[in-house]
Amino acid sequence: MRFRSLRLTGFRNHDSRALAFAPGHVVFTGRNGAGKTNILEALSLFAPGRGLRRASHEAMAAKGTDQGFALAAVIDDGCGETVQIGTGCGALAGADAPGRILRINGTLEKSADALNDHARIAWLTPAMDGVFTGPAADRRRLIDRMVLALEPAHGAHAIAYEKAMRGRNRLFADDVQDKRWFDALEQELARHGAAMTLARMRFVAALNAMSDGALAGRAFPVADLAITGDIEAMAADEGPAQLADAYRAHLGRTRGIDRQAGRTLTGPHRSEIDVTHRAKGMPAALASTGEQKALLTGMVLFHAELIARASGMTAVLLLDEIGAHFDETRRADLFDILDALGGQAVMTGTEPHLFAALAGRAQHFALVDGGVSERDLPA
Repeated sequence: MRFRSLRLTGFRNHDSRALAFAPGHVVFTGRNGAGKTNILEALSLFAPGRGLRRASHEAMAAKGTDQGFALAAVIDDGCGETVQIGTGCGALAGADAPGRILRINGTLEKSADALNDHARIAWLTPAMDGVFTGPAADRRRLIDRMVLALEPAHGAHAIAYEKAMRGRNRLFADDVQDKRWFDALEQELARHGAAMTLARMRFVAALNAMSDGALAGRAFPVADLAITGDIEAMAADEGPAQLADAYRAHLGRTRGIDRQAGRTLTGPHRSEIDVTHRAKGMPAALASTGEQKALLTGMVLFHAELIARASGMTAVLLLDEIGAHFDETRRADLFDILDALGGQAVMTGTEPHLFAALAGRAQHFALVDGGVSERDLPA
């Protein structure tokens, strides 16, 4: 599958922009601040969630307007069929209520999960470069985004879990003693928390197995992943089928401890994702900056291969400033791997020469002086 076109209206620094994409990969070049990443962000909003920046609707709308923004895309499913998708908020999107709306072939959809029926999108941005050394929440967010591309229900479980956990924590803050309130919320926490945990564990096992496949050893080091925490230990001890019951019982036993802390101390919101450089047996956090970038890129590529095998849909990869840490040889290897994956990659960089190895294989747009022009890549 691939994007055939994208129209942006009132989105960031793109007041009105229409782009038509040829088959194959797409490259955007231009100076910093020209709006390259904004285009990738717009494309990322055709996947469930808040996009690659996780920004508010107000932040995505063009400055100086209260009309919101609108995005429209035509997606080719790879089998000769196309789908028209529109999303946005405010008057520009034809929304008469707060929040973002979604229309697919003109029909208003209730849930963004419907997007997974038409597109699977993954991304890699410079903001993710510190994922191995940053807080555990960053790694959980990365894994959850990857899981969502494979199991669309994961997002709903995560939202329901967070809602129930906030409710339980509020009971502690309000010094509520009635156990019936806790029983009800803990049942929801256990159900959704167990579903989240098992989905993450399935994904980690699948990605590690994929790392032994066709892409292994091709230019990018292999990362081994492990997910650890109290709830994962329960899953190992009690078995997947009993996890929800075991977690619910644990929450009941630890109310006193959690009340003293003022928050829920056990659950998937506390899990750690351990990433290891397989060849060196080294924690990813101790690897060099360049090795970390290569490890993360490898994870994204293996994820794309896993999406294709699991769903039958090739992923669209959004790769922002992808050449920043790679030499010419590794960039050329990356482009060959993207070809082998068979999907569409949309890439950005400051200089066209970073994509010279893609000459003749990618469409190139240069963002200059507020405009966009299609140009040949330098050979």
